[in-house]
Amino acid sequence: MALTGKHILIGISGGIAAYKIPELIRLLVKDGAEVRVATTRNALQFVTETTLQTLCGHSVYSDVFAAINEHATEHISLPEWCDAMIVAPATANVLAKMAAGIADDALTTTICSCVARKPMIIAPAMNDKMWENPATQKAIETIRSWQNICVIEPTEGPLACGTVGKGRMPEVEELHEALEYAFTPQTMAGEKVLITAGGTQEQIDPVRFISNYSTGKMGIALAHACARRGAQVTLVCGAVSVPVYNPFGHIQRVDALSAQEMYEACMAQWPKMDKAILCAAVADFAPTQTAAEKIKKQAGQTEMTIQLSTTPDIARALGESKKACQMLIGFALETENEKENALQKLERKHFDAIVLNSLRDKGAGFGTDTNRVTILKADGSVIELPLQSKAAIADGIIDAVAKR
Repeated sequence: MALTGKHILIGISGGIAAYKIPELIRLLVKDGAEVRVATTRNALQFVTETTLQTLCGHSVYSDVFAAINEHATEHISLPEWCDAMIVAPATANVLAKMAAGIADDALTTTICSCVARKPMIIAPAMNDKMWENPATQKAIETIRSWQNICVIEPTEGPLACGTVGKGRMPEVEELHEALEYAFTPQTMAGEKVLITAGGTQEQIDPVRFISNYSTGKMGIALAHACARRGAQVTLVCGAVSVPVYNPFGHIQRVDALSAQEMYEACMAQWPKMDKAILCAAVADFAPTQTAAEKIKKQAGQTEMTIQLSTTPDIARALGESKKACQMLIGFALETENEKENALQKLERKHFDAIVLNSLRDKGAGFGTDTNRVTILKADGSVIELPLQSKAAIADGIIDAVAKR
């Protein structure tokens, strides 16, 4: 994991979103990171010092002159110690101070000595009117221009004052993803990657459809992994049940529920891509006709027949139109003769590699957080990835197909 053994400094300012930060600390510690915290005094009105200290295992730096500080110049020693700093939430007040170089409390003195020296992630959070204030926007513009700074835009939604607008801090999972980005080498910078994820839904009538058990976890893990490495990802999503985190805008999501919609989306995007990873579980058949109204069961009826037609073969269409400079990676989920069927599909679809899943493997397949796969390449090489998280499997797949 990119965060294992890393030193993460979290700066918390006085906004209501501060209550979310203990969960971020928990996630980072779970990943093997060591965490320290610096706050404004106002931040401790929203989250207690005891909570922060208990979770990170270190005293909280909130007072420049506190007797409990481990060093006389804590605002210097903490930036020296950390590998990266994240300021979340960053209030309008703190942003203005950052832009002007004002350092008058524990947090802003720490930020001042960290800027341009270590990677910093800034997550603004405030009322929408404060966010739209020209002074706040000018401060953001100034901060963005500095080296090693990444700003995560606030999201739209209900705000603490009861209104709805832009100003919400992203959820902690997105902040966690942003820190993963900070420590991932940009080995795919400049690449354009098409990824499909989730299951398709083939409509029978306005309330029923044919689908499968795919949740999209594997495909979305691949999208995150490529984006962390600097790729521009077009993620074509069928039905998915997990969120897509996109802190720095590297992922363009296209929703395509049916096989036909996914086919059209992929064909439109493929000519612009360097690589495609087809992870979606696309239906092979769809109802020949879709009823305009809900189909009713008739009195005494004991059976029903639905006529099905084949859906467009996305993988084959992309394979047949593939240029010499493009790579195409497919997935195969098999229940018998796994390797033989996967190799036939590799050749038939003109893949450069195919990722074989088996429903026989415990902890792998639909809906799980883990997976175990075998990567079969067109050059005859075989790579086995053991049971591990789907995030780790995604990294393993990308490493395996980085070159032909």
